[in-house]
Amino acid sequence: MFYRPEEGHGLPHNPFNAVVSPRPIGWISTRVPGFGDNLAPYSYFNAVASRPPQVMFSGEADDTVANVLDSGVFAVNLVGEAALRAMNETSARVARGVDEFALAGVAKAECTTIDCPRVADAPATLECRVVQDLALEGGYRLVIGQVTGVHLRDDCLVAGRFDVTRFTAVARLGYHDYALVRELIEMRRPR
Repeated sequence: MFYRPEEGHGLPHNPFNAVVSPRPIGWISTRVPGFGDNLAPYSYFNAVASRPPQVMFSGEADDTVANVLDSGVFAVNLVGEAALRAMNETSARVARGVDEFALAGVAKAECTTIDCPRVADAPATLECRVVQDLALEGGYRLVIGQVTGVHLRDDCLVAGRFDVTRFTAVARLGYHDYALVRELIEMRRPR
């Protein structure tokens, strides 16, 4: 099968998200005075550079994006299997100002380098300052943040390495599907 996106695919469901998978989930938390705290998952999220460390997320120009652009900061919380249902709860479309932490029963803590909440028991949280914002076709926004602080849960550190199998990392697939990372395969680059 071949199709041009602008002409449609003729399938009952769009295959694009299933093709580009698995994708890490950035559980983005924000705070804006007057609007409160916000927590929402983004499957268009990834690391884009390591020196200095930078991440990106993109999505519709919604509450999270508005909060990020208003405050200039955000936190990315990793999602483990134990938080899968709560993460899904925070994907509900609710009015701006509704605290999704409270809505989904997620404990919060304060970030260290930015004025922003974070998921208290997240396996890892990246505190970020916005360095670039780009309008994309279709009403989406791409936000790039430089990491200013990193929280790692102690039980996820094994022999000096961050181990995603300790919390069973969750990844987004296509449609309504997710993957759970339970097994690692180590391969070193050839010399």
